[in-house]
Amino acid sequence: MVPIDRTPYQRMAYYQREKTLLRQLAAQPRPRPGAGLRAGWAKVNLTPAYATPTAGYGNRRGNFEGVHDSIFARAIVLDNGGLRVALVSVDLLIVPPTVTAQLKKKLPAIGFSLARTYLAATHSHNSLGAWGERFIGQVFAGQYDQRVVDHITNSIVKAVDAAQQQLAPTQVGYDRVAAPEFVYNRLLGEGGAEDPFVRLLKLRKTTGETALLCTYAAHATCLSAAQKQLSRDYPGQLVDALEKKGRASVDFAVFMAGAVGSQGPAEPNPDDFRQMRSLATGLDQKIEQQLEQIPLRADSTLRMLSLPLALREPHWKLAKNWRMRPWLYGWLYGYYPSEIKALRIGNTVLLGTPCDFSGELVRDFDAVCRQKGVDLMVTSFNGGYVGY
Repeated sequence: MVPIDRTPYQRMAYYQREKTLLRQLAAQPRPRPGAGLRAGWAKVNLTPAYATPTAGYGNRRGNFEGVHDSIFARAIVLDNGGLRVALVSVDLLIVPPTVTAQLKKKLPAIGFSLARTYLAATHSHNSLGAWGERFIGQVFAGQYDQRVVDHITNSIVKAVDAAQQQLAPTQVGYDRVAAPEFVYNRLLGEGGAEDPFVRLLKLRKTTGETALLCTYAAHATCLSAAQKQLSRDYPGQLVDALEKKGRASVDFAVFMAGAVGSQGPAEPNPDDFRQMRSLATGLDQKIEQQLEQIPLRADSTLRMLSLPLALREPHWKLAKNWRMRPWLYGWLYGYYPSEIKALRIGNTVLLGTPCDFSGELVRDFDAVCRQKGVDLMVTSFNGGYVGY
């Protein structure tokens, strides 16, 4: 053990480094307006042909024993003539850093780069594991299996490539819907702050096809550790409901976990699967009431920025004034690159974070963005992971 370093963060080297990075980011030239926004979307089934451990609960052992609902990698590609970007969401606990490292190598083969790819996950605790190389990763995701990392990576690349083959002129719009009855602060209870909004980014091609990207803060933990069925949890049920055959309003839906830190699913039901379906149905009904009211416009504004995170030495507390030695932390968990990624689409900014970003903080971020006339969607699990 070594003593905890209580030096004020303003005086630490990592903080000064981050301020320098921010100044450099602010000095970057703004891109010229594009010629018009085009969009395409696609999904690839992630369900493996073999059983694997599941990721999410440290007290769950063994492989999944059946498939309740299939899991997917979903991609939306946007192009304004000057920039092409991809938004990807996978039905996993997180986007594993092991997958991110492989994507950096494989995306160039289809004309993409990691720098132009916005990653997110649904945060299902009943999906594929076996992607964590180090001890801590294996506690929560089971024994490492290179096949799983390759499978996830290749599926994402296929989804992005398929999406960019479907580009067509597109209008874009944003709205948010209050759904406070389905989320609660699971750390502080009734006195804790919550992020109650379902946030929606709607894309409609001139051909009439519509895609909907939605975020919500409630953890995808309707299914308990006792359940050993592969499942997307409530985000999957919600996506399926939005895409339901016979409904003309949404052809393709994507869910990204929002600011899930401290936020749990509040739908009361003692049966896991009923709770999952009930929560998804409640959110679907709220979205459906608002969906056709979302104003759309032709806006070719498209910009993506990445801000590397300069972090202090890890402080895994073992006692009030003592922490684990940094080298031991690195051996147990590993060191992975981390960054904050910002993607502006029209008047909406998506902010991707490498953590369970706290739902208690979103209100302040929202207020700043609204003062600037910008709509904000915060997402977690952007391909790195620095903790909760």
